Amino acid sequence: MTRIDMNSDLGEGFGQWRLGDDDALLSVVTSANVACGFHAGDPTVMRNVCENAARRGVAIGAQVGYRDLAGFGRRFIDMDPAELVNDVLYQIAALDGFARVAGARVAYVKPHGALYNAIVHHEEQAAAVVDAVRLYDPALPVLGLPGSAWLRQAGNAGLRCVREAFADRAYTPSGTLVPRREPGAVLHDPDEIVARCLRLVGEGVIVAVDGTEVPVEADSLCVHGDTPGAVAIARLLRAELTRAGHGPRPFTGR
Repeated sequence: MTRIDMNSDLGEGFGQWRLGDDDALLSVVTSANVACGFHAGDPTVMRNVCENAARRGVAIGAQVGYRDLAGFGRRFIDMDPAELVNDVLYQIAALDGFARVAGARVAYVKPHGALYNAIVHHEEQAAAVVDAVRLYDPALPVLGLPGSAWLRQAGNAGLRCVREAFADRAYTPSGTLVPRREPGAVLHDPDEIVARCLRLVGEGVIVAVDGTEVPVEADSLCVHGDTPGAVAIARLLRAELTRAGHGPRPFTGR
């Protein structure tokens, strides 16, 4: 039976402000996409998440994004490619430092928010993020949307590409994510989320907003940690995946 990774965006607090329940989600997911201080997170938050992830055997991923704290990294920035390379390098290195202190390492890279969506089609920015990962550590896997410019360029550069699907996001007929500003972009019904994920893992199909059956192959399922009921959804999803023979394990092998 197919085994699949479960990942979640964590470490997205800042100072005294907290978002989501990182500790609870670290008891469920197998990979943690940790904010690196540009869209969210700060040194204390980053270190705490790395230590808790390392203690639980959860793979640590650098979730790199635009330098946009006010917008939570969800606003596109038309950056000079060289600056984007350096920003991504900075973020990976910062998180890797805290991961090393915790006795682990950054095990993969996943872009966040607007950057994630931009490099589905934006060739120049996709190339910049690929360059940053390759320069830092060409052995690092990269996580992204199947069919994206990001994964295509990463594969051409010799990076290991890991295909991601979203448990709690609506899809367009073309296999991309429905923008968050549109109604129904984020799913909240636990039973609906579990049913679509079981079909995705078992059959490689997800139903788009218009009812179209879209073929999607995925190695990892993302459950967002900042949505209401995220922990309960993640626990139910893991239990049902395990019951169906798809018990989650990290794609990094850690």
